[in-house]
Amino acid sequence: MSTELQPVPGPDVRLGSGAMFDAIAPRYDRLNRIMSFGVDRRWRKKTVAALALPDGPCRVLDVATGTGDLAIDIARRHPQARVVGVDPSLGMLEIGRGKVAARGLADRVELLAGDAQALDHDDASFDGATIAFGIRNVPDRRRGLAEMARVVRPGGRVCVLELGEPRRGVIAPFARFHVRVLVPRIGALLSGKREYRYLQQSIAAFPPPEEFAALMADVGLEIERVVPLTFGTCHLYVGRVPARRGAAA
Repeated sequence: MSTELQPVPGPDVRLGSGAMFDAIAPRYDRLNRIMSFGVDRRWRKKTVAALALPDGPCRVLDVATGTGDLAIDIARRHPQARVVGVDPSLGMLEIGRGKVAARGLADRVELLAGDAQALDHDDASFDGATIAFGIRNVPDRRRGLAEMARVVRPGGRVCVLELGEPRRGVIAPFARFHVRVLVPRIGALLSGKREYRYLQQSIAAFPPPEEFAALMADVGLEIERVVPLTFGTCHLYVGRVPARRGAAA
């Protein structure tokens, strides 16, 4: 099966754009729980731990924050942290703000409209940055990673959590069946939106772990580790902003 992204019938919006996610926002969280069998919660906890934030007050940026799950997890784990989440989907942000308010975190978690490729934040203004299940939807991934590295202080970490298809191992055929067949069918059944066909294709088309880690290194991040999760259906990439920044951009 080809992994080239194909057009999806529906409204005239760019696949992977904020407008596309507006359409699936009301059911996005429930679908994630069902399609990941709930393990996405554990993946996010590992991402928060990988930030290795300092004790005391700190600032964290969560890019492609969606409905704010990772931003909320960061704030809960670090009671003195202030978290800014950015996302191009106004529909996802609206749901996220409701969740933030319901958890009493509105004074420490701020969700804003924003583009990963052009972050509206100063250089070295955060102690760490994250992006979960979003980098594959950024049109220029290199630019998005470079922007995250730019806004994180030297010594801070950029953590990327992203899905992919296992390419080897006993579990690989079953994982590919799940991504290529079950994900779009469950998504269409529960949400009535064929945009989940695009999500399946975008997962299948995501580069192998070593290739994506090389892209992170290319923007000047020091790769600390690449952690396969749940038989390689997801990977956690941990990069560190070097104490002396190079000229990568």
